[in-house]
Amino acid sequence: MDSSQTRVAHYDDTVVRQFSIMAVVWGVVGMLVGVFIAAQLAWPELNFGIPWLSYGRLRPLHTNAVIFAFGGCALFATSFYVVQRTCQARLFGGPLAAFVFWGWQLVIVAAAISLPLGFNQVKEYAELEWPIDILITVVWVAYAIVFFGTIGVRKVKHIYVANWFFGAYILAIALLHIVNNVAIPAGFMKSYSAYAGVQDAMVQWWYGHNAVGFLLTAGFLGMMYYFIPKQAGRPVYSYRLSIVHFWALIFTYMWAGPHHLHYTALPDWTQSVGMVFSLILLAPSWGGMINGIMTLSGAWHKLRDDPILRFLIVSLSFYGMSTFEGPMMSIKTVNALSHYTDWTVGHVHSGALGWVGLISMGSLYYLVPRLFGKDKMHSVKAIELHFWMATIGIVLYIAAMWIAGVMQGLMWRAINPDGTLTYTFVESVKATYPFYVIRVSGGLLYLGGMIVMAWNVWMTAISGRSVKVAIPAVNAAHA
Repeated sequence: MDSSQTRVAHYDDTVVRQFSIMAVVWGVVGMLVGVFIAAQLAWPELNFGIPWLSYGRLRPLHTNAVIFAFGGCALFATSFYVVQRTCQARLFGGPLAAFVFWGWQLVIVAAAISLPLGFNQVKEYAELEWPIDILITVVWVAYAIVFFGTIGVRKVKHIYVANWFFGAYILAIALLHIVNNVAIPAGFMKSYSAYAGVQDAMVQWWYGHNAVGFLLTAGFLGMMYYFIPKQAGRPVYSYRLSIVHFWALIFTYMWAGPHHLHYTALPDWTQSVGMVFSLILLAPSWGGMINGIMTLSGAWHKLRDDPILRFLIVSLSFYGMSTFEGPMMSIKTVNALSHYTDWTVGHVHSGALGWVGLISMGSLYYLVPRLFGKDKMHSVKAIELHFWMATIGIVLYIAAMWIAGVMQGLMWRAINPDGTLTYTFVESVKATYPFYVIRVSGGLLYLGGMIVMAWNVWMTAISGRSVKVAIPAVNAAHA
């Protein structure tokens, strides 16, 4: 080999390939569990009398699988890819990146075993018991070292905005995870929260809302700010707006958690603070959505022929819709109708399936062929099919839940002239049944699209090969 060739430095894309593949695998698994528990709500006998298959145990498995396994692996893959290209530097820490991958897979497997067995802290999005929480912390610290270390050794002076969003989500999730999971162990897989009563609820929803705000919003906005300009072949619409978007979003999000606790024992002024900051959130959220969509200015025609770009842009439409709906639902008078109903479920899945799911799928469709030395995915028609299955599935799901939720809220508050309730709770459950069946059909479509993606990714990977991409020797535009 020529000695000059030995001096060529390459990006570390092995861990990116691993996380990309596992994001698809865990996506199928997590969404399969989701469809199964949706079916259980329509047909409760589907738990077969087996404790491990009960809704109460599988529901946290579903949320952890789609958020931390599917979403988490997508975030690891894209952040490791983007930070190298925008910094023109190899991942910092050598084998530490491999530790992050294998450590995170161990966390996922531990969750998949412990949750069906009933080991649960009973905290939304933080159900995992203390030994797994410690492992998460160790892996997350390693992740932060690799990511920020790479930024520290960058060859370019500028830190691209996508890395600001990735960095913010890494730091915020570390803070949220540690504070919310402070607990007193009472056995190998049993613990008691260090907080009590309303304080425990307040800390939990400070975590719960900001897990949505930073992991499921800020992290995926990092994807948006890199992959939409790359796929569209256009510069981001307004770089200045992206910086305003960043600072406004991360400051405001931290204060919105109390809107989950309207009409509870939480002090009224605290509930109002959560409502006000939730309403303020509309501005930076829509600023980011507009910035992403307007990046297509002069290239709108590409949406006709490019299904990957369609995934990315339609995800922003759902992001805009969800970030309008959330602040609206945080208004106390609206929340009086929506609270504890399936409207909330529809809102969550509008963001989860529409924003997080579609932006992840679009980003992975961009990544996979490049990681395996291909010009494009094995089947572009399969991407097209996936897009329509996913989109129709989302619309069926969220429309059913919106209608069911508003109906439930109206039935629960309806009273007769003599002050008695017009409907029993059981009557509202019976009226909801058809919409639960529609939800299952929407979920099946969405899961079917994910299986199509898994096939497409597999065919692309086996027909390609692992490629080494050289780090540019000069400070060119983002690779």
